[in-house]
Amino acid sequence: MADISGLRVAILVTDGFEQVELTEPRKALDEAGADTSIVSPKDGQVRGWKFTEWGDSLPVDLPLDQAKPDQFDALLLPGGVINPDALRMDEKAVAFARAFFEAGKPVASICHGPWTLIEAGAARGRRLTSWPSLRTDLQNAGADWVDEAVVVDGNLVTSRKPDDIPAFNREVITLFAGAGGGNRPA
Repeated sequence: MADISGLRVAILVTDGFEQVELTEPRKALDEAGADTSIVSPKDGQVRGWKFTEWGDSLPVDLPLDQAKPDQFDALLLPGGVINPDALRMDEKAVAFARAFFEAGKPVASICHGPWTLIEAGAARGRRLTSWPSLRTDLQNAGADWVDEAVVVDGNLVTSRKPDDIPAFNREVITLFAGAGGGNRPA
């Protein structure tokens, strides 16, 4: 596994994120040496979703109002239905995500997470995957949607669903390793 010691990763979520799509990638990133932070429009805690019911609450490390994209080297956008649907309606969350693309920083998104990519204007011309129900949304936004476990297109890695997390984690760490970790200027 690549060493990404010192890499600063923002995990942008609000209530209703698919819990395993945050906890498993975060665990893999932390084990590889990254410094992960939950960034949210909510203060205090955010609550996960476990497939069909509410899950655990996790502490917010940095409120979105205080977060700046230049504090981070990479961005993780977990899915779930509720979370990305709320984030794509939040102008500050969309602007935060857009800034990573504008700076050429790596971004990882799984399941319904690409809804935020659409709003950030980052889907057009990209080859990517997502939960199948986003296919039309992504195609209408100008993306080349494919049904594959994980897709890497430049600085973006996407995946479909929780079953794909092992492949997603491998590609996320590989892509993020190219971000330079702690050697990247702030």
